[in-house]
Amino acid sequence: MDERPQQIIIKKVKKNKGGGAHGGSWKVAYADFVTAMMAFFLMLWLLSMVSDEKKASLSVYFEKYSIFQEGGRSAITTKNAKLTDPNFINQKEDTSQASKTAVKGKKTGELSHKVKQEIDARDEELVKKIRASVDEKMAGVRDQILVDVIEGGVRIQIIDTEGSMMFPLGSFQPTPKAKEILKLVSSNLKEIPGRIVVEGHTDSAPFKGGQITNWELSTSRASSARKELEVNGVDSSRIARVVGYADAELLIPLDPRDQRNRRISIIILNTKN
Repeated sequence: MDERPQQIIIKKVKKNKGGGAHGGSWKVAYADFVTAMMAFFLMLWLLSMVSDEKKASLSVYFEKYSIFQEGGRSAITTKNAKLTDPNFINQKEDTSQASKTAVKGKKTGELSHKVKQEIDARDEELVKKIRASVDEKMAGVRDQILVDVIEGGVRIQIIDTEGSMMFPLGSFQPTPKAKEILKLVSSNLKEIPGRIVVEGHTDSAPFKGGQITNWELSTSRASSARKELEVNGVDSSRIARVVGYADAELLIPLDPRDQRNRRISIIILNTKN
């Protein structure tokens, strides 16, 4: 019998604990973070290169998009659209013939479909007539005058542009240029039946002069515009109301302090309203 002592073998097993502080799992999370930040800054860089027109269109697109509809509409409606094109600016208002007819049908159920079509057709003719008058007599300020069809009538908006303001900052006294434009608008209004609404709008820049704020300023500017219309022959009995909205209804929502938010809106109401 072999009585030699049995050899004992000890095997050491080194367990991998994930590398401790030097493991690789955190690197994956860090890489995801860096990728997300890169995408974020890339998006900011791309937005900085996008024009105001396309930014406004994108904003309106996402406001109106719904997964329950068949599909969204294109964010860029036309290649050559300009910010002064009312069909581009006022995408928040659905001015399509079908939508206008539907809305008007609810409020004026007693009107026949034929009468509503006649109203729409007349409003479109008024828009063309006013735009043609502006192009003929004051082509130099055509970018300051927006004409479009809205629910209930035709709207003429006179906006501030760089270097050409309707009113000096903080004032409700119209500039000579504003008086010229309002005189042209008045000549068209005298030939168009219907009551008139005059609205004043400001940008979002805070204005405080004593007890005066943008609300009082916008109302005073609307009243000044009304006086100019009356001076130029518009019957005062046609004025339905004069109101100021301050910055509550911005023309350029993406840039509340854009000078184009400062404007006067003159609405010619449909005779049936």
